[in-house]
Amino acid sequence: MWEYTEKVREHFLNPRNVGEMQDADAVGEAGSLACGDQLKLMLKIDDNGIVTDAKFQTFGCGSAVASASALTEMIIGKTVDEVEKISNKDIADFLGGLPPEKMHCSVMGHEALEAAISNFRGIPPETLAEKKKHIACECFGVTDEEILQVARENNLKTVEDVTNYTKAGGGCRGCHGKIQELLDSIKMSVTEQQPEAQPNKKLSNIQKMKLIEETFEKEIRPMLKADGGDIELIDIEGDKVLVSLRGMCSSCTSAQFTLKKYIEPKLKEFVSEDIFIEEVKP
Repeated sequence: MWEYTEKVREHFLNPRNVGEMQDADAVGEAGSLACGDQLKLMLKIDDNGIVTDAKFQTFGCGSAVASASALTEMIIGKTVDEVEKISNKDIADFLGGLPPEKMHCSVMGHEALEAAISNFRGIPPETLAEKKKHIACECFGVTDEEILQVARENNLKTVEDVTNYTKAGGGCRGCHGKIQELLDSIKMSVTEQQPEAQPNKKLSNIQKMKLIEETFEKEIRPMLKADGGDIELIDIEGDKVLVSLRGMCSSCTSAQFTLKKYIEPKLKEFVSEDIFIEEVKP
């Protein structure tokens, strides 16, 4: 049985902004009845490019309803340029996380948002369709581009991960080889761009502290501050990094999810695989 956060349950049982919008300035659709989930997103946008209202209609599971409901709350009051930066991971984080098998619901929300913004900017649907024309999974109509985008944004490593996030590969499984090729191409690209790692090189305490501080400033704080939060480095004890959350993050119900699923992986990526993070409560 999947574990859902209280916020997911709340948005499923009491979804926000459900319904039709007759005078919408932008409309975007994603998913299909064939794969069991479909979403229609409608936006009202003023002359200053601010989303003043959002409505949605969806056919799907509780996670699909919750993701769409959360998305509307996230975008109302923001500019189109700000809204365009919202990823599926942002939607999942807003809900305090989703089970891996349900992450495709947040992806569907992101795709509907992308389609709505393209509609608002007058980009023909054919152009967006041309961009995504290379179908990797015939069963669910998932393209190469969609798999590559979601895999990069969410650091997916396995075919199972891709299936959880996009449903690709969840039918006849005939596309598993293609999905693996796409994952291998990402890995190869990253390897070519990065300098060869120095094996077994132990960092000094000063080097470790410098890398941790740089990672906080360049990778972590900008994301937290965008949502009104912040983080303070309290101490470093060997591989244990002690932090205190500030601003909106200090009272956020998904704080632990953010610490363990976003901040700690960033430190492991840029500092050391042995790093782990703990929160110091005030």
